[in-house]
Amino acid sequence: MPSAQSPPVHVAIIMDGNGRWAEDRGLERMAGHAFGVDSVRSAVKAAMELGVRYLTLYAFSTENWNRPSDEVDALMDLLVKSLAGEAQELAKKGVRLRAMGSLDRLPQGCRASLAEAEAQTSKCDRLNLTLALSYSGRWELVEAVRQAIASGVDPKNVDEDSIRALLAFPELPDPELLIRTGGEQRVSNFLLWQIAYTEFHFTSVFWPDFRESHFNEAIEEYNNRQRRFGKTGAQIQRTSS
Repeated sequence: MPSAQSPPVHVAIIMDGNGRWAEDRGLERMAGHAFGVDSVRSAVKAAMELGVRYLTLYAFSTENWNRPSDEVDALMDLLVKSLAGEAQELAKKGVRLRAMGSLDRLPQGCRASLAEAEAQTSKCDRLNLTLALSYSGRWELVEAVRQAIASGVDPKNVDEDSIRALLAFPELPDPELLIRTGGEQRVSNFLLWQIAYTEFHFTSVFWPDFRESHFNEAIEEYNNRQRRFGKTGAQIQRTSS
């Protein structure tokens, strides 16, 4: 278990390696995505046990729309079934579920299931679980610029606070920790504005194999770091909400 320190308030995860996990076992790529649902449950459980307040999962990027259509269709079907099956259990646990991204690109059935799940969990506040769906950091920034232009913002009034106010979920605190599974070491267009000072944890574990012990390992490593935010010699104290 992680050492007795305040956990990061917000943890973000790039869930990578589903396809490679399946291929290593001679299975269809969709098998990896299906087994990855259990890993989501494990991450949610671990986050709640540690007192993490916000968990953001990179579930489907805007670039993923370029995958073969049969894989995309199967992913959307899995999403619908997962949301329909998990919403009531999430609500019982106090987990609020929301999604951010270009959601109008999702099939109608997916949007309906997502809206229902969000409604069922809207009053929960123990853990805020955000799914980044049809999402990319560049998409989010482009949308923010479009909103600013449409509202006629004076360029002299543009600052970090005004930009943040136009992000998908401006109330989300920046993640203190970003975990990426699957062995790759890049951010893949995820939360580009929000991760300016985020700590990274890369693991070779494929997402379908990711469990609570791996989550705890990432938190333990995070707890042993000093976060300076560019301030020489000045350790930044972690806070919880």
